[in-house]
Amino acid sequence: MEIARHWRLKDQRYRLVGEVCHHCETKIFPPRDVCPKCSHNAKAPYTFSGKGEIYSFTTVRDAPAGFEEYAPYAVALIKLEEGPLVTAQLTDWHDKPPEIGTPVEMVTRRLRQDGPEERGIIVYGYKFRPVLQKSS
Repeated sequence: MEIARHWRLKDQRYRLVGEVCHHCETKIFPPRDVCPKCSHNAKAPYTFSGKGEIYSFTTVRDAPAGFEEYAPYAVALIKLEEGPLVTAQLTDWHDKPPEIGTPVEMVTRRLRQDGPEERGIIVYGYKFRPVLQKSS
């Protein structure tokens, strides 16, 4: 991904900023400028909570070029609390495999590096992990 495109998408990738339609109140992610539900303009920014649950998932064992070091890894459809479905990699599943319906939260993590290690650009973005339990 070129630097300019990465810079334009930073709010979407680092903070889950999408849009909201003020006509029908539909929350939209990724941003599209036109509401998929009512076709009105939807250019008002909306920051999602980053909370949701696993709607569906799969395990990638034969990773595409550039992602071999992460294989195997899980990719999921996450149903955000506000409604949209988001595709994302799952992370921090140390003790058990993911399950449909598991509560998750967004975290910012390294996605990949473009270019040589000593001068390449490290690209960060969102992934989802299980909701951390607070100790009492």
